[in-house]
Amino acid sequence: MQRKGQGLSETIKVMQNHRSIRKYTTDPIPRSDLLEIIKAAQGAASSNFVQAYSIILVTDRDKKEQIARLANNQGHVNDCPVFLLFCVDWKRTEYAAAKQGVRIQHDTVENFIVGVVDTALMAQNALTAAESLGYGGCYIGGVRNNPGPISEIVRLPDKVFPLFGMCLGVPAETHQVKPRLPVEAILHENEYGEEHYQGVIHAYDQTMQAYYSSRSGNNKQSNWSKTMAQFLAEKRRGHMREFLAKQGFHLT
Repeated sequence: MQRKGQGLSETIKVMQNHRSIRKYTTDPIPRSDLLEIIKAAQGAASSNFVQAYSIILVTDRDKKEQIARLANNQGHVNDCPVFLLFCVDWKRTEYAAAKQGVRIQHDTVENFIVGVVDTALMAQNALTAAESLGYGGCYIGGVRNNPGPISEIVRLPDKVFPLFGMCLGVPAETHQVKPRLPVEAILHENEYGEEHYQGVIHAYDQTMQAYYSSRSGNNKQSNWSKTMAQFLAEKRRGHMREFLAKQGFHLT
């Protein structure tokens, strides 16, 4: 296939111009568009075609308010026209295996990874599809702050747990695209190389310092290494192991 001189595809442009959107107009997302977004999400690769995921579309106002509060009081969960809760799901597979007289081994480390990867790939497809239609959105990892109560709100059974949420809607704000690490920082050829990290990180810190100080909203004096140090200096969400065990994931 000859690609030289043809430029970037529209898909690549959408993916390279992603930015998180947290403010939305009151315009709804038509059900037909939402269904196409979900179908596109299902087009993601899946390990052994397990499709170890489910999506909870939360339309009940009270449930959305409860989830917003439990996810660190994120008001955009309340305000977005569409809120999706993405869940790792081995329950449906349990039914399929039972039909064949087999008991599934869902709680191994490998199958835990399979479920998380399946769900994450599918969710990213959903966001890319939504953005291609002119919508915007953001992930809500804060649902893992209180996964137990949120699971009760949407009645998740054992073998299912919430991984993250996603807000979608028509953007009511615009942002600059946040600069990513340069390709040479994350692309290794044949062997892993860390020798250039100090120089790459120093240059990237300067890029992010300029971005944070000049962006239109939430200006701050920081850089990438500083934010990573603050983020990773302490263990986070230590309750997840106990919660996962209650949901039947012992990670053997």
